[in-house]
Amino acid sequence: MVTPVNTSDRLKHLRELMASAKYNIGAYVVPSEDAHQSEYVAACDERRPFISGFDGSAGCAVVTADQASMFTDGRYFLQARQQMDNNWTLMKWGIAGVPSWQEYVTDHLPAGTRVGIDPTLITAEQGAKLREALQAKSGDLVAISDNLVDAVWGSARPVRPEDPAFVLDVKYAGETHSGKIARVREQLERDNVRGLVVTALDELAWLFNLRGSDIDFNPVFFAYAVVTSNTVTLYMNEAKLTDTVRKHLDGILVQPYENVFGELSAMSVGLAESEGRLLVGKTASWALVEALGESNVKVDSSPIVLLKALKNATELAGMRKCHERDGAAMANYFGWLEHELLHNGGNLKLSECDVADKLEELRREQDLCVGLSFSTISSVGANGAIIHYSPQRGSESLLDTSKMYLCDSGGQYLDGTTDVTRTYHFGEPTRWERECFTRVLKGHIALDMAVFPNGTSGFVLDPLARLPLWEIGLDFRHGTGHGVGSFLNVHEGPQGVGVRKHYADVGFRPGMTITNEPGYYQDGDFGIRIENTCVVVKTDTKFDYTNGNGYLTFEPVTMVPIQKKLILEELFTDRERQWLNAYHQTVWDRVSGRLDKSGLGYEWLKRETAPM
Repeated sequence: MVTPVNTSDRLKHLRELMASAKYNIGAYVVPSEDAHQSEYVAACDERRPFISGFDGSAGCAVVTADQASMFTDGRYFLQARQQMDNNWTLMKWGIAGVPSWQEYVTDHLPAGTRVGIDPTLITAEQGAKLREALQAKSGDLVAISDNLVDAVWGSARPVRPEDPAFVLDVKYAGETHSGKIARVREQLERDNVRGLVVTALDELAWLFNLRGSDIDFNPVFFAYAVVTSNTVTLYMNEAKLTDTVRKHLDGILVQPYENVFGELSAMSVGLAESEGRLLVGKTASWALVEALGESNVKVDSSPIVLLKALKNATELAGMRKCHERDGAAMANYFGWLEHELLHNGGNLKLSECDVADKLEELRREQDLCVGLSFSTISSVGANGAIIHYSPQRGSESLLDTSKMYLCDSGGQYLDGTTDVTRTYHFGEPTRWERECFTRVLKGHIALDMAVFPNGTSGFVLDPLARLPLWEIGLDFRHGTGHGVGSFLNVHEGPQGVGVRKHYADVGFRPGMTITNEPGYYQDGDFGIRIENTCVVVKTDTKFDYTNGNGYLTFEPVTMVPIQKKLILEELFTDRERQWLNAYHQTVWDRVSGRLDKSGLGYEWLKRETAPM
């Protein structure tokens, strides 16, 4: 049972600061993100979890003198409700009639309210829109550089990590960092801008062929960079610079991380005089744009976003190979788990954390494995309905062969990143569980088999994965797919499959990666998700209505069997059966040779990939 954090004293202290003459604000916004708009953050930047108790990856807290509201999406409704105490009101963003946090502060607070926020934690675009909306109602958005949650946190706040960065060999990256910088400069010339300010941590890691460990599961490091036509400056602390990294960065000026805002402010004078502009990405902070001066910047998508998303041949080969090794780890895991539960007394003894630890151990045995790509979602029964559930020692559940088991996990390898979800039942599933599983699988297969014109967006393709559920009035409250980095963040844009508006603006191109992960979640009972990581590839068609633009499809690179026992065959078509058998044959062909033929994993894989 999860025990909510008592936030009474924390909120009391925060409200005292808000009401003080120094700040004089009626509301304070606490976003999830760090100064680089990272989805996952370092411990020192977990301000929203600290003030609220809710530690899901997405959410925004708004605190007023008499109300504390948490805005989050459908992935976290159950988790947030469990983790927050009675001081907090859960605002279920995405449900009809529930405002976003931006709508809440502009439309639901009294006119004239001064709303405070740390300007490094909100994008320039968001800040400008919010300020305009508040000023229209005689209020204002107030930039408070002293983060008020940090003040409440005090000396207990974790220190900022300073672990050294390391070089990613070109045999894994597929291109030198000088080649990448040259391609960025070509794009800057086409855009007629003086340079680019790089703020997103995964963009920095990709551009310089460096990796780090500043954020758990994400091989990134804290830095900024400015790339112009003839200079490159990397703002990165001395502690991160090993001799190997210094040599790798020869010709690049390295300055302390903290210097970036001062230097950008100084740079703004020259930009104004020459009427030149720097390009900053859409995730650049309000504080950063203010330092440069709004008239000196062009806010638009960073060219690195798309360059990084279009994997080169080396990265694609690595993506396929790391998934084969990951598939071997998963086969060994499920072979071991089934044996422990059914034949070795593990039922109702092994916990969700116990088996997650075993999976990590088996992953780390694989060549080139660096660690996990996110905290393993190892969930039994009702916990599976908490979409991004993460078991914690002392409050986790025991595995039970009478209940569904959902495992969403991934690994970081030098040659790629993996993300896979499988749902299994080690006993006798009910007919309803089988029907739900089958409908999720039918949606998964429909999306996997899709053939579509080059440039089609994931917004258009999303209904394919939901139709089998929609037929009986069901759905799921999360996106259907996200891009995956190459030994980088497990969630990578700009591409995605889902109903978010920005997915409609990004078309699929060959070389992109995407997950295919429909699901269904029955609160208090079970969760189902089936997820493969895929590569976007060209495919031949009988005709070409696109006049040479061509057609695309998805190639699954995840190599883990899908449990046949959970399929309700009367709902399955011959074409779907053919797809499953072909997929399982590919899994067998590519993974079996990596397993010990006398081991549990080999026998499990052989049985689970047998034709349906």
